[in-house]
Amino acid sequence: MTTSQVVFDPFSADFFNGPYETYRRMREEAPVYYSAEYDFYALTRHTDVAAAFRDFETYSSAYGVDLAMVRTGEKAPAKMIISLDPPEHRQMRSLVNKVFTPRAIGALRDMVSEQIDRYLAGVDPQGFDVVSDFSAFFPVEVITAMLGVPPEARQQVRLWIDESLHRDVGQIEMSESGIEAMAQSWLMYYDLITQRRAEPRDDMISGLIAAEVEREDGEISRLRGSEIAGFATLLGGAGAETVTKLVGAAAVMFARHPEQWRILAADRSKIPAAIEELLRYEAPAQYNVRRSQRDIHLHGTTIPAGKPVFLVGGSANRDPEAWTDPDVFDIDRNRTEAQNLGFGYGIHSCLGAALARLECGIALDKLLDFMPAYEVDWDRCERVSMQNVVGWSHVPVRVLR
Repeated sequence: MTTSQVVFDPFSADFFNGPYETYRRMREEAPVYYSAEYDFYALTRHTDVAAAFRDFETYSSAYGVDLAMVRTGEKAPAKMIISLDPPEHRQMRSLVNKVFTPRAIGALRDMVSEQIDRYLAGVDPQGFDVVSDFSAFFPVEVITAMLGVPPEARQQVRLWIDESLHRDVGQIEMSESGIEAMAQSWLMYYDLITQRRAEPRDDMISGLIAAEVEREDGEISRLRGSEIAGFATLLGGAGAETVTKLVGAAAVMFARHPEQWRILAADRSKIPAAIEELLRYEAPAQYNVRRSQRDIHLHGTTIPAGKPVFLVGGSANRDPEAWTDPDVFDIDRNRTEAQNLGFGYGIHSCLGAALARLECGIALDKLLDFMPAYEVDWDRCERVSMQNVVGWSHVPVRVLR
């Protein structure tokens, strides 16, 4: 009897519909996985992924954020913080960190709550789609309001994000419509930057215009318009997609584990722990792509310099060497067992993690009141097919009480 060789295809229907059995086999059979079809390597064990996230000198972000970009071997032309290595990354990150301090995030609570109330008030109290009627809308309102996008343009940003991230089965490169969506988004932000240079306001883009940074050569200068547009495009996308997918995952997981929904309803102090478990169990961002800067020798395999390397955090968070019963969804699990990689790790850990936790926490609290008991219409659930992202595009529910 022979066993089939494990195949990891991040552009396949099997991946979009749930890659966890593939991850298990990769951890056991091919901890340094090589895809001959796409010419990339992948790390899946928690120890290896966490170490790689920390080692930016070996696993570089400067060549882009996905396989299509990294495999060109050219450094990313757009100066987004996600595609920078130190020292440039350190300088840029320090600017944006000022926007996401605990105090600054706490000050957003009322605004976030108002947006969630606004969209929850518009759904059918008997039954609705948790994603397409609710969680798709409020996260982009929050992050674009922070950036300074006018209200009438905020949901258009969401549509541009969805189009740029969408991938059909087997599709690696961004589609022409996705490229156009990215260009339209970038131009919208660039126009907004021009307006704020003339008339600054109390928003993030105005703050970035006023900021000064120290360049690699020691020169102190202001950010260029292209750099600010890159910041805004990245923050708008990440700030919208992460929360949308986490709230959708919550509706699915608590429908499968109604006893935990009842526990959460009885003790709202457990909401932060529930969010961490959702991030561990099914994080929206399943992997990050880096470029090897030297030959890497690991588990009897050599990753040559100059190759794309997938750091599969979604697998690392299900590693039994790191977590007890990792395939069990448990909001009361011991979270000190291992580092949760759901928001990344190291210098590129998610900028807006605190904001995402705040938004998800308020949304879960309000959903517990709105639908203390519910059931999912499983036949009508649909998953997304997106670059780097997993999650649900449709989760219709019937409210029982």
